[in-house]
Amino acid sequence: MPIRQDLASLVGSRICHDLISPIGAIGNGLELFSLAGGSLGNEMKLISESAENANARIRFFRIAYGAAGEGQTIRRSEVLSILGASAMSGRMSFAWDADGEVSRADLRVIFLLLQCFESVLPKGGDVHVARRENA
Repeated sequence: MPIRQDLASLVGSRICHDLISPIGAIGNGLELFSLAGGSLGNEMKLISESAENANARIRFFRIAYGAAGEGQTIRRSEVLSILGASAMSGRMSFAWDADGEVSRADLRVIFLLLQCFESVLPKGGDVHVARRENA
């Protein structure tokens, strides 16, 4: 991998890392507030939903733009979790029809394509991802 591409991936990873901590802290704070008997009014629900959406997007971006080790794979359950959280806005929905683990390199390409679909489908849509064996 060229040095420039490594550097860009490392910068992407660092940005995601730096953003995920405070967003996670906001979500944790809201959860503690509700566990302590605090009522989540409409304002607090909006903050909670926004923090969850931001967390999902950063997890998505971490795979799409972050550094990955050679041969690294992502479990199907993690892919489903990221796609499910990313679709919470309701504009896009994603169906993942691929069993087992997927290489992070392949998933990076898929996630970048999904971002392209989000751009070209301004009203949203349903995207189905399937793995086909070569014949």
